[in-house]
Amino acid sequence: MDILAKFHECGALLEGHFILRSGRHSRQFFQCARLLMHARLAAEVVGELALKIRALPIVFDAVISPAMGGLIVGQELARHLGTLHYFTEKQEGRLTLRRFDIGPGQRLVVAEDVVTTGSAVKETIQIVRNAGGIVTAVAVLVNRGADSPVDFGVPFISLVDLHVETFDPSQLPPDLAAIPAVKPGSK
Repeated sequence: MDILAKFHECGALLEGHFILRSGRHSRQFFQCARLLMHARLAAEVVGELALKIRALPIVFDAVISPAMGGLIVGQELARHLGTLHYFTEKQEGRLTLRRFDIGPGQRLVVAEDVVTTGSAVKETIQIVRNAGGIVTAVAVLVNRGADSPVDFGVPFISLVDLHVETFDPSQLPPDLAAIPAVKPGSK
């Protein structure tokens, strides 16, 4: 399956001037919600991710994902893997595990839609560890930092690995500085 083609078909790969969750700026933005809003397509795409997880020599008890972007990915991944799905959510500006309990030694796969710096995934990993759980892998639809992938200390699986330029807000190239920036992702 050509995952990138699916993003283009759904209008999920945007071009312009975007502010990412990390605060960095980019010419491209993956609006995964535009792909995931198509339930059958979401099932098909995340099913490909589930195949990659199954191919790993890891053991897991559940899937956990950071809200908002990872919710549908996590739910679909858990469905394909036949396991539970937990999620973290924002409370006072930080991710927290409010609705679920993770048991000591429970093994989880972290699922997310897009990773650039991996900040939401890192927060989720720390939440799992603080609860006594063990993260056995990280699975994402899009890895935007293919040239320098984030090291989560566990196997990192993605469907699409891309190098997408990002810029510090104080060092924007002239073409981006001339365009108003938008922040279409999670707030």
